[in-house]
Amino acid sequence: MKLYHFPISPNSRRVIAVLHHLGLACDLHALDLVKGEHLQTDFLALNPNHMIPTLVDGDFVLWESNAIMQYLCSKVPDNSLLPADPKVHADITRWQFWQTAHFGRACGVFIFENILRNAFNLGEPDAQELAKATENFHRFAKVLDGHLAGRAWLVGDTFTLADFSIASFLELTALAKYPVEGYTEIARWYSAIEQIPAWQSSAPAKIS
Repeated sequence: MKLYHFPISPNSRRVIAVLHHLGLACDLHALDLVKGEHLQTDFLALNPNHMIPTLVDGDFVLWESNAIMQYLCSKVPDNSLLPADPKVHADITRWQFWQTAHFGRACGVFIFENILRNAFNLGEPDAQELAKATENFHRFAKVLDGHLAGRAWLVGDTFTLADFSIASFLELTALAKYPVEGYTEIARWYSAIEQIPAWQSSAPAKIS
């Protein structure tokens, strides 16, 4: 297998964490988005969205990080990241959809405005966009914080794909400047995730 990724991307981080946890062999190929490597013809043939991560497994090409995570779990039967029980499976998938539709979108604005604008020389952060993102962040952070009260993990009694999917954004908390103050359950939960070996080994190099 070959995974095209961008080292500081939360979407890439969670897939790499799954690879490490499951012990799957995969060639990691970093694309330099600043140089436009994701827009080259060869990569566009794999992913017309020109986004990362993108997985190539023989003649099978898969994009969308949460789909990739579930596909990787299918290679290791009876793993704890995506149990076979249909209700547990659906609950994990529910949180992955929630991350894509809500929490990740709110975090993504902070990442773009406070990190990527500078990286791509796109000017100063847009205060109006950040104000809207702040409102959305609080809306969904309250949901997450409330759900985690009294729970070690999002689903069941061990970490799953749900935890990896949502936690992947929190590596960038300081740089992206998420308004995380006061969300004590999220802080406790993410602190536990940082102790997971696969999470530690998937961490990108520190950026400033």
